[in-house]
Amino acid sequence: MEFLNSAPARHIRILCEYEETRQRFIQQGVENTVVFFGSARTISSEQAEKSVLKGEALVRAEPDNSDAREALKKAQISQRSAPFYDAARELGRRLTEWSMKRNGKDYLVCSGGGPGIMEAGNRGALEAGGRSIGLGISLPFEQGVNRFVTQELAFEFHYFFTRKYWFLYPCKAVVNFPGGFGTLDELFETTTLVQTGKISRPLPMVLFGTKYWDQVLNMSAMAEWGTISPSDIDLMFRTDSVDEAFEYLTTQLAANENATN
Repeated sequence: MEFLNSAPARHIRILCEYEETRQRFIQQGVENTVVFFGSARTISSEQAEKSVLKGEALVRAEPDNSDAREALKKAQISQRSAPFYDAARELGRRLTEWSMKRNGKDYLVCSGGGPGIMEAGNRGALEAGGRSIGLGISLPFEQGVNRFVTQELAFEFHYFFTRKYWFLYPCKAVVNFPGGFGTLDELFETTTLVQTGKISRPLPMVLFGTKYWDQVLNMSAMAEWGTISPSDIDLMFRTDSVDEAFEYLTTQLAANENATN
């Protein structure tokens, strides 16, 4: 164990993260995934409403308490983003139901295995009666893989880059919900691989939450400055609707299947 945890054995640990995941995917028949990226901090509307009510009660009881006011402010921010949790949960459920009803390829919801949007996607898949994948990462502030991930498909990585590889290798579509630095990292790496042709197959990508993404990601400005091509703006489908996202993804997945048959 001393050697395996040492710096000279780093390449062995990397290989283990690659090969153990590959073997388990083979055993479980995982060939196609729809990846959900998004914030670990997003909570459901139900949870957010409870937090706001609790915060309001604290402020009423102690109107001069700065901690109470700060707690209410945080709860209100959480409530603003909570609809994205509900949308990810619903989309995960509908995509899983769609996959289970058809005779073609199976598409499993795959997330980073954590809380927030990741949990919501896995939760929706479980509510549909299907399996889902959680590619967790060892972090000091996240405690393991969420409880909605299929146990046989729950992973915990040490290295971000091996985890990213397994996000994208079996991936046939991506849904990007609002998120922070990690989500942006995943979004830009995926887009770069598509733009440069390193991912040569068609890969439908959805940006869910237009107001958020319009504020955070000004791709029109990038095109105006010549750092991307105007056509690159169309690499991602933007929507605020679960219905639209579901229709776009299922139509694209089915069309891509037919094109390769």
